[in-house]
Amino acid sequence: MKASRHLLPQPGDLLCFSLYAASHALNRVYKPHLDPLGLTYPQYLVMLTLWAEDGQTVGEIGEALFLESSTITPLLKRLEAAGLVSRSRDTADERVVRVRLTETGSVLREKAEPIPDCVLQATGLTLTEATTLRSELERMRRNLGEV
Repeated sequence: MKASRHLLPQPGDLLCFSLYAASHALNRVYKPHLDPLGLTYPQYLVMLTLWAEDGQTVGEIGEALFLESSTITPLLKRLEAAGLVSRSRDTADERVVRVRLTETGSVLREKAEPIPDCVLQATGLTLTEATTLRSELERMRRNLGEV
């Protein structure tokens, strides 16, 4: 008689796979909206952060997006090369780098404003459903961060 083996779940049975697949699907929805703006999805997140509050430090942006400065810095360099942001040393503490929108970066906000509604519509969720899902995912992320 063969020893019983624990069967491993299939990817589709895993919560992490569902999140992974949904993330890829969302990125495919964002792409045609972001391409005309010359932005990747991570760059778009940085721009959203700056559109909400200009003049943030690299650390503040990283904290808002849960990214290390080693990940943020290349994004900022590409945004700066595109003329959308400028980086400068903080006058109070030269170790700190502040990021500011250029005029071009500020104007881009108007072109980006319809994107969240387009993406929400593509999900097939109501605003209430999307808000509930986001809250649950945020709770899960906080719980995982405590592990």
